[in-house]
Amino acid sequence: MTLIKRERAEAILRENGWLMTQPEPFRREVLRRSVLLRFSAGEAIYHFGDELGGIYGLVSGRVSVNTAPQTDAPQLVHMGVPGSWTGEDSYLIRQPRRLELRAVVETWAMYLSLDQMDQMTAADPLVIRNFCTNLLHGVEVLIRIIHDLQKPDPDRRIASVLHRMTWSSEHVLLTQTEVATMASASRRQVNATLKRFAANGWVTTSYGSITVLNAEALQVFGNDVGP
Repeated sequence: MTLIKRERAEAILRENGWLMTQPEPFRREVLRRSVLLRFSAGEAIYHFGDELGGIYGLVSGRVSVNTAPQTDAPQLVHMGVPGSWTGEDSYLIRQPRRLELRAVVETWAMYLSLDQMDQMTAADPLVIRNFCTNLLHGVEVLIRIIHDLQKPDPDRRIASVLHRMTWSSEHVLLTQTEVATMASASRRQVNATLKRFAANGWVTTSYGSITVLNAEALQVFGNDVGP
């Protein structure tokens, strides 16, 4: 088990993602009221349809983000990166969870409970705006995901998924099956595409991970309309 000190966890969230963009008094209050939690590999942080809860800020590890219409089983659509927060839907609309979050590897996260969020709001109603900025960031991610999936060429969808995962690190901890799910491609297509990308010097692959060597090349290729 890897231990994360509280001071280090707060520093990661201060320097990455949504909280980094917020005013210092708000940032300080969120961290003061949050608790640091550890999740084992495979453990659900929360399920689709769970009752109301607060927000989670990813400190370290890897979190799968799964969702679908209520009539279908949740599917992998994204991977959370350190500094990302989610769960504000319960706070804003008081409805059950609309995503499933699951730790893929040992994961540490800060948790700000719904009660603490409500206390902050009672003290200063304007903090609603601060929490809403995280919702807008999530919308931007979803727009990018939809845009990537609308590319007709599977090679370009795969390139876009890999580039999106480099928002936090060049070391992409994804299996070929996970890349296939996120890119709406077959595992066979992913395998062949990764070989071509490796031959171009854009990536290297190993068991359960892909190291991106040239994120810019992936981005340019992914955005090219092709022949």
